Parts: sequence; structure tokens; C-alpha cells
Amino acid sequence: MEPAQPADRVPADRTPPDGQPPADVPAGRGGEPAATAPTTRPPVVAAKSERSPKDMAISLLVLLVPIALLLAFYRGFLGGDQATTVDPAPAIEQARSANVFPVSQPQGLGSDWTTVSARYQTVEGGANLRLGYLTPEGRGVQLLQSSVPADRLLPAELTSQGQPQGPTELAGRTWQLYTARGNQQALVLLEPTRTVIVVGDARDNELRELAGSLR
Repeated sequence: MEPAQPADRVPADRTPPDGQPPADVPAGRGGEPAATAPTTRPPVVAAKSERSPKDMAISLLVLLVPIALLLAFYRGFLGGDQATTVDPAPAIEQARSANVFPVSQPQGLGSDWTTVSARYQTVEGGANLRLGYLTPEGRGVQLLQSSVPADRLLPAELTSQGQPQGPTELAGRTWQLYTARGNQQALVLLEPTRTVIVVGDARDNELRELAGSLR
């Protein structure tokens, strides 16, 4: 048991000697103050979005209304859903003037057949006249007349998988029915100075109508 301390005793001076850490600070091995753990900051809580689902829906509606109005104007007044019609006459005349092969053109097709492309061009091994059509059922068909040799033309136009399926008579001419790329089929007319191909994803009756109209 320690003896009682006098009431007037002054607490011992805790000031350390020069170069020594305070007595209540833990010291390292070399006498330097030991590193203390860094103070951890409290996590920052993200502010809660004050926008309600109703506000977001209104903002989205504000964006969609002008888009819908522009789309309606494009379709209703500018004919946005209608195919662009071209005049095939210049390309046909150019092919005839070149006099590389005899040129035929469709005769008697209904007004619901739309010409959407027409181009004559010289290529390696000959020349091509291409006319593109949109059928009454809205399908695409291409009429190609070419002086390129058939053994080069057919693989290029119908792919190497194109195979003859048998002959068919149209307007007094014997055509060959061929398979083509994807779901397309073709009618091919082989002549000494040209090859004619009618190819597309149209139905068989529309392909025959176009092929049979050539004059």
C-alpha cells in the first residue's frame, strides 16, 4: 500500500527532455513519435434525386412530340414512304447509242410498276444496262441486259450457288429459271450477243410478267 500523498504536492512535470516525444505520445524504436492512424472521413452520402417518375415522363414527352410532328410532316407532305421514281429513257437511249448489244425495254406494264433505278455502264468484258423496279406488291426486281460472257456474268450476278432449274416459255422465248442469292430467283435469257437476267425477291408471277413484257 502506497503512502498517502500530501495534498499540496505539485504534479510531476511531464515535459520531456529536449528531442524526446511527450510522455503520452507513443514513441518509435528510434525515439521518434510513432505514426498514428489517419483520421477516417465519414462517407459522403449522394444527394437523392428530387425528380419524380412523373417529371421524367413529362420531359420525355416534350422530346418525343417534335419528333412525331416532323415524321408526320415528312410522310404526309414530302412523301417519305414513297419510292423515288426515275426516268429510264436516258439510260436506255445511251445503251442503244453504244450499239454493243440489242436493247429491249418493258412494254405494257401497269402504272403500279415503279422504275427506281436506271444505269448504263461499260465494264470489263462488255457493257451492262440495269433497270430497277418496285413491283405492285412492293418487292424489288432488277432487269439486266449485258454483253459480258454468260460464264462470267451469271456467277457474278447470281453467285456461285446459282443453279438452273429448267426452261420456261415466255412471249415466244425460252428462258431458264435459276436460283439466286438468298431468297431470290431469276429468269435468264441466253442469246448470242447478250444475256438478259430478271432477278429479285418478287413472286414468280411478277418475274414472268416483267420478262414477258420485254420488246
